[in-house]
Amino acid sequence: MEHPTTDRVLSIFAELNRIPRPSHHEERVADYLCRFAQRLHLEYERDAENCVVIRKPATPGYETAEPVVLLNHMDMVCVGMKDPLHDTVETYVDNGWMKARGTSLGADNGIGLSMALAVLESDTISHPALEVMTTTNEEDGMTGAARLSKDFLRGRKVINLDSEDYDTITTGAAGACLQLHRLPMQPEPSPGGKHRWYHIRFEGGLGGHSGVDINKGRCSAVIPAWAILAAIYNDYDLQLASMEVGEANASIASTADLTVCVRSGEPAEFVKAQETSINEWLREEYGAHDPGMHCTITKCDRQPTVIPNQTFEAFMRCLEQIPQGVVKMSDTMKDTVETSNNIGRISTAGDHLLISTHTRSFIDADMEQLSREIAATFAAAGARSETVMSAPAWQEDQQSPFLRLTSDTFQDVLGWRPRMVAMHFVLEAGFFVRHYPGIQMASIGPRIVEPHSASERVELKTIDDIWQVLLELLKRLKA
Repeated sequence: MEHPTTDRVLSIFAELNRIPRPSHHEERVADYLCRFAQRLHLEYERDAENCVVIRKPATPGYETAEPVVLLNHMDMVCVGMKDPLHDTVETYVDNGWMKARGTSLGADNGIGLSMALAVLESDTISHPALEVMTTTNEEDGMTGAARLSKDFLRGRKVINLDSEDYDTITTGAAGACLQLHRLPMQPEPSPGGKHRWYHIRFEGGLGGHSGVDINKGRCSAVIPAWAILAAIYNDYDLQLASMEVGEANASIASTADLTVCVRSGEPAEFVKAQETSINEWLREEYGAHDPGMHCTITKCDRQPTVIPNQTFEAFMRCLEQIPQGVVKMSDTMKDTVETSNNIGRISTAGDHLLISTHTRSFIDADMEQLSREIAATFAAAGARSETVMSAPAWQEDQQSPFLRLTSDTFQDVLGWRPRMVAMHFVLEAGFFVRHYPGIQMASIGPRIVEPHSASERVELKTIDDIWQVLLELLKRLKA
């Protein structure tokens, strides 16, 4: 009998994309996974975090083989969605790539999850006993993986299908610390008299993943937003009413919206003139790598309140002092970022300003130190910092028999041997190694470009290639 093709993988992916699945709200996709298991009469468990594991017995001849885990996460970064709790993903194919209309695609990690479910569904694929493990909130805190019970998983050989680099086996990942900083404020009535109100918008940036894309010379909207506010405030009596920057904590901010007011007359003319000067600066600074980022400044209606000047000044000092982007390149891994920090989102929320920072490093001590320094900077301004997630770095033994077998399978199926690399993004592997001693992990996946952005796309041919590698690898794990 023939094995299922990637047509079935893509049809499952289409089903997933009809289910809204932002981080922290995965109940509906967890329901879908449980129904999937029930339809196939397979054993499954669902924990309090909505993580789901589905177990399938070994196929004949594989009963004595060591169990294998297929690991994925069920949430996605919902960039471009007006209502992530209800919006679905509309896909289309363009010259061999699958893309989404106006939103992120959800290939990270929907494609890998679809592969795992297609394996569960098939009665022609040879494999040891399987555990399809699907976690929650991977993209915004990894609380699902962090809170797994010690007996939720039985297998110790893990094929992680959450990789975006088609020609690699990911054998290590940076640790990460996600912090939320709340700067308190008491909004004041907006000034009366002759004032002009302006809406300043930055848009068109590529954005992208704040780990793998952090060294690609892209413009985080945080930087020009700070620059234009500083330029106006240094010369005139600007007051900030609201600030909304970024789309997701794990993304490089591609948009920013600021509402400000200044006195009428010369200050107002100065504000409008900033549109030309900031766009010239953006072209000079980012034209080669992020040419679409631009600024527009338009008049807008008066807002009822503004942020107090003392709070605004403290906020601006924090942004100036906090590292943004690459902090250090690795001395031992060629062309690899060792430590970085990204400001993902900034928003005005009632009685406080909310800022998220995502600090990553292959050196856990360096990540922890930089995170403490960032929290201390905010504390000096009167802010309270909360650590939402702190995930350890992970490094696999690249000479292990499991990784050699995975590499050999690529060679035999596709005719080339993948690189083994450590990547500057965080994977749940660190938590799994901590929870389940003796675990081994190989992370593979199709070519996904621009994850965590509205430009996210996946190359269809590479889905088929990884699918063939996965089926052969499961077959070879009999021994």
